[in-house]
Amino acid sequence: MPKNKRDVKISLFLQSLAAETGASKNTLLAYESDLILADIHIQTTFKTSLSFANENELLSFLSDCRMQGRAPRTVARRISALRHMMKWLVSDGYRQDNPTIWLDNPKFPQSIPASLSELEVDALLNATKKLPEPENLRMSAGLEILYGAGLRISELLLLQRGDIISGKNLILVRGKGGRERMAPLTDIAISKTETWLEKRDAAGPDTHHEQLIGMPNEPKITRQKFSILLKKLASSAQIDLARVSPHKLRHSFATHMLNRGADLRSLQMMLGHADISTTQIYTKTRPERLRGLVTTNHPLANKTRSSD
Repeated sequence: MPKNKRDVKISLFLQSLAAETGASKNTLLAYESDLILADIHIQTTFKTSLSFANENELLSFLSDCRMQGRAPRTVARRISALRHMMKWLVSDGYRQDNPTIWLDNPKFPQSIPASLSELEVDALLNATKKLPEPENLRMSAGLEILYGAGLRISELLLLQRGDIISGKNLILVRGKGGRERMAPLTDIAISKTETWLEKRDAAGPDTHHEQLIGMPNEPKITRQKFSILLKKLASSAQIDLARVSPHKLRHSFATHMLNRGADLRSLQMMLGHADISTTQIYTKTRPERLRGLVTTNHPLANKTRSSD
């Protein structure tokens, strides 16, 4: 059987996606893989290309994915890739109809993101004191920003010295898709960061590193190196290493903020979520916590009534 020729519209779509939305390299690679698989299935089974596929042909591809035992999240991602491409084909005039408008996402259980307790986060922060200087100052500042603002590790590593607005306790964050947001910082995060920068750049402006938590005369710190240092802190704090990662600190920030009364919309803005449904997963709490919220916050909770 001759090898199927790849649908050229896939490459054009990915180029457009990268230019218009600033999609990350990982997103583009995942979409490319998903769309090529769909194209191969449709060409092999129906003798047409992905660009001309109808709803039944797309459903056949998704059914094949499920028969192969693909996880619901994988199927959902492939549906997302198909939707984006079909929408682009219509908007650019390559086809008149969008065959993905009636496709349903698979249902899968939403697990509550794992998070550390407030005491465990405190233990991690205190463990930075055991590191040699100036590593202790760098990790102290890095953790205060990462947890204090609920950043992604990629966002922390992109921070530059000029992104800190200390007079207003704000930080300029560059998030997914090149989106920027202003995130609030705690007083202690500002203080720890200033202490770190004073020590790091004591020799003068020539020692400044473009990366906020980068060491002078060293390459930029990577997510791998930061994660290794974080694991060392977890070991020192006697916390299970499997429970500690930069992303779990972000989950911990969100959980602790909600536990202390933050509203969902504000949390969405702080986390940089494009869709509030992503933030809503943190509202899945235990029934006893909900009872406690009613007991302490409901306006009628502490009032007594006389029976009729």
